[in-house]
Amino acid sequence: MIRIVIGLTVGVALGVAIAAWVLAGRAEGPTVDILRPTTFIGRTATFEATVDAPNANLTVFDVQIEQNGSAQEIFSLTNGTEATVRQESDTKIRVTRTFDQETHPSISTGPARLIVRATRPVLFGYREATTEKTSDVMVRLEPPRLTPLSTLHYINHGGSEFIVYRVTPSDAESGVRVGNREYPGYPASGAGIGGTDGLRIAFFALLYDQDLTTPIELYARDPAGNTGTAQFDFRVFERQFRRSRISLSDGFLSRVVPRIVARTPSLADEQVDRETAPSELLDLYLFINGELRRQNRSTVMQLAATTSDTWLWEGPFRQLSNSQVESGFADHRTYVYGGDDVDQQVHLGFDLASTANAPIHASNSGTVIFADYLGIYGNCVLIDHGMGLQSLYAHLSSIEVIPGITVNRDEQLGLSGQTGLAGGDHLHFAVLLNGRPVTPMEWWDQNWIEDRILRKLRAVN
Repeated sequence: MIRIVIGLTVGVALGVAIAAWVLAGRAEGPTVDILRPTTFIGRTATFEATVDAPNANLTVFDVQIEQNGSAQEIFSLTNGTEATVRQESDTKIRVTRTFDQETHPSISTGPARLIVRATRPVLFGYREATTEKTSDVMVRLEPPRLTPLSTLHYINHGGSEFIVYRVTPSDAESGVRVGNREYPGYPASGAGIGGTDGLRIAFFALLYDQDLTTPIELYARDPAGNTGTAQFDFRVFERQFRRSRISLSDGFLSRVVPRIVARTPSLADEQVDRETAPSELLDLYLFINGELRRQNRSTVMQLAATTSDTWLWEGPFRQLSNSQVESGFADHRTYVYGGDDVDQQVHLGFDLASTANAPIHASNSGTVIFADYLGIYGNCVLIDHGMGLQSLYAHLSSIEVIPGITVNRDEQLGLSGQTGLAGGDHLHFAVLLNGRPVTPMEWWDQNWIEDRILRKLRAVN
């Protein structure tokens, strides 16, 4: 009887052990997520992945790149490969490793595969559970190539220019870099120009606040992270910008400040009425003329991203009919109150005066991307003309268009007014490249458009 009981006990224990062994063999391995690279590997690449396992207990974590039948190690827990290992939670770690042709000289251009293996112990270490994950990638080791095709690039300080060039490979992001500002290039097909896939055109500018010696070059970045640059011929012409002094009166402050405060969410806590002291109105005005101005310009910069990759305009832009220029582009203004200098700003557009409530027309064809109240600009309309070129119409008394509609040149947008920071009824008109103001005078000039833009397009068509 005792032998039978012992036999049954041993049998049960053996059965439990076998079942545990079998179940352990079916246990899931660690959870592996390859974060990068997912598509391309360039001359320098960064591998990054997360591994999630109970108690972050790993016995194996190996990363290899396999190409042409051979594999090279990128990371391993056992050999001390240079990498950053960060504990993200009780169960998850993140591994980051940068590698390049120096560390892995046998990597070559062409298809490759990343192989990640992670193993955790199960059944008290008697068995292991493994996960293997792969990612097919393409290795690119050559930097993008850029070839300027147009010639005679003449840039006025504060003005615009245009270039035609070729980029290889054609999927590389490219454009013109002026100092630390970048102006993206667009497929020439968007302007009706045929040719290879890599043919590009780009508008760019030397802004009013950039030095005349600012470096200007073509740039390219391919999807693998490889970069390339190329020089092209250009000549910069200096321009003098006016300086002016503007006196602030209590009457002006009491008129414009309460209206802007009432329409600005960030000033909702401010209480402004007829009893508000002039000093408080001045403080609010300085906030509006400084911080709110920066916020509004940031909004305009964000709207630049909505530009079309198609050329939407034709011919010279139109100045407001029968208008007189009250203030020019990049005028440096000093604001005076009670005999003291209280603020300084730069006026980045043209103030055009006609008659009160004068019809405001689109200066050229395009798509309305903004039609609403915008702080210092008051009632404001922005039109996208494609490929980073946009125009802005501010201080309107009324708006007659909505975002998303297409407008033709001379189509009415609204009526002039004195909303926002306007001292009187006028139109503030601005031309923008990639959200950055440039002088409108060039865009009003048929000869400038012919020489700077159209002749270059004909040369490659």
